[in-house]
Amino acid sequence: MISELQKFLESNFFYLHPGYTPLNTVVFGLVLGFAVLIILRMFRWLKKDPRELLVPLLPFIFLGSGARALVDNGIYPLTHLLVTPGIYVLVGLTAIATLLVSVKLEKLYGWDYRKLVFATGAVLSIPNIISMQKINPVPFFSVLGVFMASAFLFYIIGLKWELLRERMNLYVVYAHLFDASSTYVAVDLYGYAEQHVLPSAFTALTGTALVMFPLKIAVILLGLYAIDRYVEDPGDSALLKLVIFILGLAPGLRNFLSLSMAV
Repeated sequence: MISELQKFLESNFFYLHPGYTPLNTVVFGLVLGFAVLIILRMFRWLKKDPRELLVPLLPFIFLGSGARALVDNGIYPLTHLLVTPGIYVLVGLTAIATLLVSVKLEKLYGWDYRKLVFATGAVLSIPNIISMQKINPVPFFSVLGVFMASAFLFYIIGLKWELLRERMNLYVVYAHLFDASSTYVAVDLYGYAEQHVLPSAFTALTGTALVMFPLKIAVILLGLYAIDRYVEDPGDSALLKLVIFILGLAPGLRNFLSLSMAV
């Protein structure tokens, strides 16, 4: 019985193979939702604006996504701590611990907690930077080109649309446009396979990963509209947007770096 349970958990939740299943997608989503509820309470206790962490958390996003990309390319070892869900748990807990310590140091010594968070993430990311010895410019600039074109389009739209005139909303859209851009280039131009359940189904149905753009934008804009309309607390609203931002940028950056190093 224990052996069967162990096999089930290893096959669906603590695995070293790429890809997701409907089961672990739902479970990981529920775990994420529970974690967000805890973090919401934490920010209320800390009395900090989550919007202030948009830039300070970028090195931590690079830490996790970069490590995952280095595993993809055989530079880092294939271990449970460096693949899903281990890498996200490890980096997430490290970022939270860094935030709590930084806020405490700010109270004690007056140091800016945002700079402390950024500096810590940057130092932890040094091994990633050193290990990324060779970047192929063709996929690198292909992703950036597609992203910049789509981002410019939504920047123009944002000048006229109130929803996107809110700076945080626009940054969230940019993050998911970057993810869609990296997926499109990897799948359509370099023969990679989409690993997530729903995107994989839509890509197979349409025959192109370009479907990621309307799919992502529709979901993200609807989510942003709902947050702005129904979440009354500004801090809760900002945190939910920060989470959605990370959920777009982290996989997008992983795809971008993995592709750029692999070709």
